[in-house]
Amino acid sequence: MDLGVRWKLHGDGRTPAPGAVVRPDERLSWPRTVGLGAQHVVAMFGASFVAPVLMGLDPNLAIMMSGVATVIFLLATRGRVPSYLGCSLSFVGVAAVIRAQGGTSATVTGAVLVVGAVLFLVGLAVQRFGARIIHAAMPPIVTGAVVMLIGFNLAPVTASTYWPQDQWTALLVMLFTGLAVVCLRGFWSRIAIFLGLVFGYGISWAFDRIFGKIHSVSPSGKVTDHWRLDLSAVSHADWIGLPHLHGPSFQWSAVLVALPVVIALVAENAGHVKAVGEMTGDPLDDKLGTAISADGVASVLSTAVGGPPNTTYSENIGVMAATRVYSTAAYWAAAGFALLFGVCPKFGAVVAAIPGGVLGGITVILYGMIGLLGAQIWINAKVDLRNPLNLVPAAAGIIIGVGNVSMKFTDTFSLSGIALGTLVVITGYHALRAFAPAHLKTQEPLLDEGTSTYDTEAENGSPAGTRAPHAKS
Repeated sequence: MDLGVRWKLHGDGRTPAPGAVVRPDERLSWPRTVGLGAQHVVAMFGASFVAPVLMGLDPNLAIMMSGVATVIFLLATRGRVPSYLGCSLSFVGVAAVIRAQGGTSATVTGAVLVVGAVLFLVGLAVQRFGARIIHAAMPPIVTGAVVMLIGFNLAPVTASTYWPQDQWTALLVMLFTGLAVVCLRGFWSRIAIFLGLVFGYGISWAFDRIFGKIHSVSPSGKVTDHWRLDLSAVSHADWIGLPHLHGPSFQWSAVLVALPVVIALVAENAGHVKAVGEMTGDPLDDKLGTAISADGVASVLSTAVGGPPNTTYSENIGVMAATRVYSTAAYWAAAGFALLFGVCPKFGAVVAAIPGGVLGGITVILYGMIGLLGAQIWINAKVDLRNPLNLVPAAAGIIIGVGNVSMKFTDTFSLSGIALGTLVVITGYHALRAFAPAHLKTQEPLLDEGTSTYDTEAENGSPAGTRAPHAKS
């Protein structure tokens, strides 16, 4: 059985020839391949360790399981889809809502495990029936609205939890990160979030030396005098040791909050598979279902032991575009580095010490970017918001999701925020479409620009994959 773990040496093994690319089944020399793997780790690092911190999960375990998830993905796709699976930021809002309702880390991972299982089933369905079943249920107006409300639902977390801990550090980190995103080029712009965190560490350390302790809300929620950057736990942490594992706990209320994120994960995977296919010149339409299923399996495995869910990362797709090296051997090297970081508790202690003010500045930009990806889906698909069939369900669902509107059905069951907003968008759109006059039912592009050409070749005789790729993390 071909598992995609055999690579031919590309040229002299040093650099691709002008205009050439290193294909997934090729590699450069092993030292260069390992170096590229390290670069992929740096690219995924910022988001991959911010996500578990924001979800209240162990960053060491998260990084380690991202390596495991990447191995699963590479094996499942037989080495044809070079991609790194890192911790998904789409679940940060879900985790915040579940914890606000009294849920624990086990409750969070239990809810997300169910989402991973559903994602696996969606992948199987796509393998069996084709991507058109996704398009029928989730046109661009629906996917865009759901991604938007998931991102903007996080705004209160920044405003009430992180920013008040150190408003001036948060402001400086926000400004620095924004400048890094806009002004830096190539690889450096793709790790702007990571650079913002490093800058925040430095500013917090300097402010502690200059101004002493700050009188503000501490991470525990109490107003006290405390150091902005407390590294006391780092010196006591071991260099080598397994991360903390825990089993999941299942609560229906938490599962219902988490389930809408399936839509975002399907859109992410579809966009990324399409983007990689465009760049490598290898149509990967037949691997879309496999990629989605592999993501689901990896997320189930990670959450089963207490880690966060995973998704394909556009940061790493950007690294491939910049280097023209699409070798899956580099991703195996990256997975190996992630596993090594996962068994270093001292690294986890450093991550856990991220000051609240630093997270405040980072999340102002990060959460907004997540939400605006929804608008990007609308733009790419040319969604007409003047059409009330599109406007009404999206407007209602977004306000419900962002405002955390709640509906109580019984004393023990209610829907609110993300779950209720998603339900309103999906059911509202399809219900209104059933009754709308014919002139409002204009044909829309399918899902988003990155995947709108799936399954069209048989209908019109034109090759799929003629549009520019659209990827998001």
